[in-house]
Amino acid sequence: MIFKGYITVLGIISATLISCSSKSTEYSVGQIKTPKGDIILWLYDETPNHKESFIQLANDGYWDSLTFNRVIPNFVAQGGCPDTPAGFKDPEYLLPPELNENLRHDYGALGAGRDDNPDKLSARCQFYIVQNKEGVHRLDGDYTVFGKVLKGMDIVDAIVSVERDSTNKPLVPIILDVNIIQLTAGALKELGFDPNAPL
Repeated sequence: MIFKGYITVLGIISATLISCSSKSTEYSVGQIKTPKGDIILWLYDETPNHKESFIQLANDGYWDSLTFNRVIPNFVAQGGCPDTPAGFKDPEYLLPPELNENLRHDYGALGAGRDDNPDKLSARCQFYIVQNKEGVHRLDGDYTVFGKVLKGMDIVDAIVSVERDSTNKPLVPIILDVNIIQLTAGALKELGFDPNAPL
């Protein structure tokens, strides 16, 4: 009887430790600070090269002082390096696509920009957030979705609503400050996201 009680106590302790460990595990998530407010981003493990690239450029401060340079209501807010007539030619900033049929251009999806290159190579220096509440599914299968907004879609909605010129560039620059922060599973669940849930 004592032995059974000992096993039960060990089981409870083990379950408690696993639960606590799960809650204290930290995840790297994206943070975009803007004059309108902050946006928090989940980065998908299913697109490891795009995730690693985003983390590296954020930690390097690459985007800091760049802007959301193309904002279109009911479409996307696009930030990072601006489009050029010549497209993206620097191999250091090109990534092979990581297309996944489970990662779609839903409202709040984070995608990698690119030009019209036939290999669908991503311009890793450029990203966009889908602002259309119905999604923009005509982009599925052609552009890599590598994350999603966990918090701050009200900020994205505000960004695409600003006054802009004929090229959809905001008249008043929306400066980026992109960082990587650590959040626990518990903090993510408070944002309504379970990091262990299947796609």
